[in-house]
Amino acid sequence: MNVPIYRQALGEDFHRLQPELQEYFSLAPGSGHYGVGEGVFDVVGCRQAWLRPLLKLTSGEDAFFPDYGEGIPFRIENHAHQDPFGRSSLTARREIRFPGHVRIFQDTTSLVDSDGGPRLVDYLGRFRRMVTDLKLSVTNEGRLRGVSEASRLFLGPLRLPLPATVDARAYAEQWWDGAAGEHGQHRIQVKVIQPQIGLVLVYAGGFDYRLRPYIGGSSAQSFLPRYAQPDRWENRT
Repeated sequence: MNVPIYRQALGEDFHRLQPELQEYFSLAPGSGHYGVGEGVFDVVGCRQAWLRPLLKLTSGEDAFFPDYGEGIPFRIENHAHQDPFGRSSLTARREIRFPGHVRIFQDTTSLVDSDGGPRLVDYLGRFRRMVTDLKLSVTNEGRLRGVSEASRLFLGPLRLPLPATVDARAYAEQWWDGAAGEHGQHRIQVKVIQPQIGLVLVYAGGFDYRLRPYIGGSSAQSFLPRYAQPDRWENRT
């Protein structure tokens, strides 16, 4: 049975999400559709000017970037698929349209089996070199909260867990705001915090979301458009 990964990871708590969030997170491999969101980030990027030169060194990874702006248009595409290792996955590709240039932020979230049941791991960037565990919860209001935990780097054959003193955690919250816009709007807020530095990256804003059919009508479970594929896949966790 082709069950969306967030429904499997949340179990019965999935039904506590706002109905609009349940629809958003119900994209499954083989559906023949992908999700498109377009909106504006109220704030996005690195607020700390002294940190931006360091983030510039990693901007080619399509995971972190040195820019900061307010009122920045963006587009996100969500593609549900099986990865090359047969895991049910969701690949997200974000285009953040800063004045004069566009930053790409991409990741693949995959469902893996563990002793405690199915869990989600997130592979960041175009080379999928950084991996984090995702811990999900549902608030009393039906919002989805996610916290990234226990990051590690894959550099060639090396698996390098990041110590808690240097690891940065991402705190995300997504919800539906029925009072926003003409018909309501999805809202998202993400903060990446490193204990020694503080706030590394932030993005928060609203967007409209819809499903579109794939050109050619492909419904293969492993289908992922070439432009959304990473330069490298990783199956280690």
